[in-house]
This record gives sequence, structure tokens and C-alpha cells, in this order.
Amino acid sequence: MEPIRVLIVDDELLVRSGLGMIIGSAPDLRLVGACSGGEAEEQTRRLRPHVVLLDVRMPDLDGLSVLRLLRALPDPPAVSMLTTFDTDEYIGTALRGGAAGFLLKDTAPDQLVHAVRVLAGGGSMLSPAVTRTVIGGYVEGGGPDADALALVRTLTGRELDVLALLGEGLANAEIADRLFLGTGTVKDHISAILGKLRAANRVQAAVIAHRAGLVRPPQR
Repeated sequence: MEPIRVLIVDDELLVRSGLGMIIGSAPDLRLVGACSGGEAEEQTRRLRPHVVLLDVRMPDLDGLSVLRLLRALPDPPAVSMLTTFDTDEYIGTALRGGAAGFLLKDTAPDQLVHAVRVLAGGGSMLSPAVTRTVIGGYVEGGGPDADALALVRTLTGRELDVLALLGEGLANAEIADRLFLGTGTVKDHISAILGKLRAANRVQAAVIAHRAGLVRPPQR
């Protein structure tokens, strides 16, 4: 099988080097390039990565601007935003812009490799801390949203249970354990949830869960 092609977009050389070493250590992943934001669109067109790991904050061209450029390409790669812990002012726009994941820069190497594989397969990947704190912070502060409530009313009781746990950032296996279901059943529920919510990915579904009040806000 063709290796998963990965492009790292970050203005810090040390970060690019560290992430590149992790990507290079996995036999099924291939680091095809590393660049700053201003070079990202050209490098993506030329190198055709399957996955782009994209820093949120960069001085030449910020991550949100890069995300818009990459999502507008004819065959866009899966894009995961790379974040330190407190970059939540950008998260809402990135979610609406089609980001498929949010990963902390200090994510453990094995978890980063797993995330890239999930993203390359068309899935979404959320660091649980990012989901609970950043997404929770983004949507809190006004009570449940009427549009989100209308969407979740289309779900069955079990789908609501799954969506609430998805909103907490739990992986399929963790949701299965919590609800005493098989992982295949959880996958089927999530597929149905995404369709009913008209959500492009798990990230957008997680936001709807928070907006509908299905997830407790993080403790501060």
C-alpha cells in the first residue's frame, strides 16, 4: 500500500523537526515536506499530501487562512490543526472551515501516528483535552442553541447517548465501553448521527453536542 503522505505546516523549525521525526518513525507514514504558512498552498499542490498538520498561529500566514486555501483545492487533504492549550479564539472558525482534527503539540508520539492514520482514512481526531476545554469554551456562555436543539431532536435516545460521549472527545472504543456496545455498533450510530446532524465530521458533531447542552462545560 502507498504510505500516508504527511505535510507539516509550522513556522517553528524545532516543532517541524520533532513532528517530522515522529512521522518518519512509522513505516506506513511518509513525511513529504515541512514549511511555513506562506508556502503551504504551493507545497500542498506540488506534494499532494493525504494529511496536513497545520499550526494555528503563524506570523506569515495564519492557520485559518491556510485552512481556507487548502479546503478550496480540487482534492483537499485532511487537515488537523496543531494547537498549544489556549488557542480557543480560533476554534469556531476552524470548525466551520472543515478542520478534521485538533491535536495538542505535545501529543504522545504513538497517539500522533494513530491520529494521522485516522485522518488519512477519512475520520476525525480530537485530543480529549481540546474537545472538553477548547470546544467547550467556544460554545459556552449563552445556554443551549435553538438550531442545535432542533437538530438533536432528530436523534434516537441511543444516538443522543453516543453524541454526548463523542462531544466529550471519547474514541469509538471508549464510547463502546461506556455504553456496553460493540465498536461496530458505535460506528454505525456515529454514521447515522453525522447524517442526521448534517455534520461533515466528528468535530462538527461535537460542537453541536455542546451547543445543544448535551455535554457539561469543563470545570475551571
